[in-house]
Amino acid sequence: MNILFVMEHRSNAGNTHAIANYMRVGEELGHKVAFFGPSQPNMPGVKFSTDPTAFDRVVYLFESKLYRINRLQEVNMLSTIPRRHRYILDADARYNPFIVVDGYDQNYRSEAERAEWLRFYDALADNIIKPTLAPSSDPRVTTLPFFGFNPALVTPPSAAPPKIYDILHVGHNWWRWKEVREELLPAFEKIRDQVGEIGFLGLWWDAVPEWAESEGLEPAFRLESEAFRRLKIRTATAVPYTDVIRTMGTGRVNIFTQRPVLAHLKHLTGRYFEEFCADTIPLLMIEPDLAEGVYGPAGRELTLPGRVAEKLLDALRRPDHYRGIVEDVRRHLAAHHSYRSRVEELVEALAG
Repeated sequence: MNILFVMEHRSNAGNTHAIANYMRVGEELGHKVAFFGPSQPNMPGVKFSTDPTAFDRVVYLFESKLYRINRLQEVNMLSTIPRRHRYILDADARYNPFIVVDGYDQNYRSEAERAEWLRFYDALADNIIKPTLAPSSDPRVTTLPFFGFNPALVTPPSAAPPKIYDILHVGHNWWRWKEVREELLPAFEKIRDQVGEIGFLGLWWDAVPEWAESEGLEPAFRLESEAFRRLKIRTATAVPYTDVIRTMGTGRVNIFTQRPVLAHLKHLTGRYFEEFCADTIPLLMIEPDLAEGVYGPAGRELTLPGRVAEKLLDALRRPDHYRGIVEDVRRHLAAHHSYRSRVEELVEALAG
């Protein structure tokens, strides 16, 4: 099957790395997978195409923006690919009721915005794919984990970069500030004199983007500049998706956080699996039941909620013990969440 993904191309954010894995494994299995659009020089090794006639199925992958291609290209796409062969991958939980989580994170700014998104979804396709483990009662929805684990990307200690940080968070300041303010920073306060460097790498940890106010997204960003200064937390900007795993390997421990509304809906993302490719100890700001559902029983041992400070110190003091847990998780992921399985599941869903 030939599958064309229509999505915003971002080298330092989003789901580019996951689709690159679909391209690689799909080719091994006799399938062609590509992004719609011209080649991008900052995305080496990624396949692109502007010819929808060369594809059997189109998957529109939506993240935080209502992304649209050139209107003439869009008309050509819709006339070339039958509606029954067009699918929407709802990566940012848009195909849901208007939800507010923890009093601040929400999948829409208003019901009017939700109506706009759903009208656009309805214009494109009848079929919705959600990246979750649990099945849906909605006949339009197919649930697939979608994201997967690539054992070939696991960095052995012998090839890992030098460790710079004791504690590292790689990810953007995008609906993360409340969790950082209420759980992570108080934990750092307790243990700061017992750990080395702490780093937050990603966009918007130093400054709110200029467009936040005009787009009504100021609530997504809050800065804790004084706390970061007092706790000597180092910040740096985002890295390309090709460097994410190696960058995580510069930390002895990596903290994984997820946007609250996605965690509430148990939406998976590529970072659930990339964390376990790096030469690090991932510690997870997700609920233990979800961790076990994705990572197997060993996953519960890596969860942080309710014990952040204690767990961080324990992982730094007993790295060999935690590396054993990480290896158990990797074995589970290789058995249950490989990209080979993901490609086969997607092809089966699109063939239905």
